[in-house]
Amino acid sequence: MVKKSFSIVLIGLLLAGAMTIVGFAQDNKVSIAVTWSGEELEAFKKTVKIFEEDTGIDVTVESIGRDIATVLVTRVEGGNPPDVAAIPNPGQMEEFAKKGALVNIDKSIVEDHPQAFVDLATVNDNLYGVFLSADLKSLVWYNPKEFEKQGYKVPETWDELIDLSDQIVANGGTPWCIGLESGAASGWVGTDWIEDIMLRTAGPDMYDAWVNHEIEWTDAVVHRAWEKFGSIIKNPDYVFGGTTGALTTYFGDSPAGLFTDPPRCYMHRQATFIQSFIKDQYPDLVPGEDYDIFKFPPIDEEHGSPLLGAGDLVSAFTDTEETHKLMEFLASAEAQEVWVKELGKLAVNTNVSSEVYPDPITAKAAGILSEAETFRFDGSDLMPSAVGSGTLWTGVMDYVSGEDLTGVLKTIERSADEAY
Repeated sequence: MVKKSFSIVLIGLLLAGAMTIVGFAQDNKVSIAVTWSGEELEAFKKTVKIFEEDTGIDVTVESIGRDIATVLVTRVEGGNPPDVAAIPNPGQMEEFAKKGALVNIDKSIVEDHPQAFVDLATVNDNLYGVFLSADLKSLVWYNPKEFEKQGYKVPETWDELIDLSDQIVANGGTPWCIGLESGAASGWVGTDWIEDIMLRTAGPDMYDAWVNHEIEWTDAVVHRAWEKFGSIIKNPDYVFGGTTGALTTYFGDSPAGLFTDPPRCYMHRQATFIQSFIKDQYPDLVPGEDYDIFKFPPIDEEHGSPLLGAGDLVSAFTDTEETHKLMEFLASAEAQEVWVKELGKLAVNTNVSSEVYPDPITAKAAGILSEAETFRFDGSDLMPSAVGSGTLWTGVMDYVSGEDLTGVLKTIERSADEAY
């Protein structure tokens, strides 16, 4: 009896000691798993260094890479998740939230974020994520000096965009430069066009239904979006080099036509990241003077001008004081100023000063983003890879090459039936 009692006491002391060790090991520490590498990883480490210095909390940053979604599922199921993690997109964040794997975050930390981003990180009225930054895709790039020389005005609606395109043609010019070639990823540029058009012709709710395969690819609203895209890219007068040029031009080289003399084209639709290609190829050009941007215009008035893009989203898996403090910091203007200054991305916190951005173009894009009423993630990135980076990409190339649109959409629909 004495031996048994002693054993129980000993076990209790050992357990208490183990708990003390675990508690000590976790105290004042927080871990975060991220997808980033290279300059992005270094920029993030600079960001969290400020947090460490301000709070005394030690942050362990683990770079997992693009397989992070799979790794997180395994670690959550194994009971060993990181405290915080970068989540590839809101759809996967929602999946974790519905499984009860994520921690509800105080909404007060995102009071300075556009409502569109708060909504994207909310599930059943609970906030489960914070956006550190965003990339904006709903942009048209142009040469303001050439616009001024020709007397062209920035269009504010789709009809005005088409009228401007027709005016450029009538003046002997070519409205658009488009490059769809991107190696194994060829076609993705066209998906961005279609997604922007879908948001403006079918609306955000129908866009979500399309992304989630709640409507078929042969649905009339999908068909219409592709036809609108086709009215631009398949018009030989509208695109420099025609469809052959679009199919064979590398996407990173396609803005070059804006800067030739005379211009090969006057407009180019692409995301904020295309500026890095422009700067590399034309280092002497002055942003805001030699090239500028305007927002991709609305098509159907009732849907307005939703914004399309992507973003850096982080969520919490453990409910500790350190975790909540880190999430609050990442939502702050202080953290986002460092992150966007290093990388030229767009802050989501609206208190980030425009002076932080390296050039007036990025600052202008940030201003557009800060006013976002509706923001949606790139649809192809949210779809199963067999569709989003498979038949959708190839479908764009097939359609531009001349294949029947109905047949192209039926092919994508068959792959979607298998993938979802």
